[in-house]
Amino acid sequence: MTPGGATSPTEDVKAAIDGAFGDVDKMKAAVKQAGLARFGSGWVWLAVGKDKKLTVFSTANQDTPHVYVGAKPVLAIDVWEHAYYLKHQSKRADYIDIWWNTVNWDRVAENFKKAAA
Repeated sequence: MTPGGATSPTEDVKAAIDGAFGDVDKMKAAVKQAGLARFGSGWVWLAVGKDKKLTVFSTANQDTPHVYVGAKPVLAIDVWEHAYYLKHQSKRADYIDIWWNTVNWDRVAENFKKAAA
């Protein structure tokens, strides 16, 4: 998340998403499912796994993807209650849906390039 940048995935990121999930909507659904399944506080990650493919998973609290699955983060969404409580009244699903409007896909592409190398 950073001001500016592309509002949809770049070609290389979209190709990787399509290869791993089928399409962007299915990837977003996987992120949402992981976010809603995370009990309590944590993060949902779109990351490049050891197999060099994109994957979605969540971690609890401040835990990072490096420790658990050796994945390299490309995108992260904060699903701690402080991220959405005031504006979305504890409606995590609504927060996740709206959150996609803040993603800078140029930054995601930079992260993806580093992670996939």
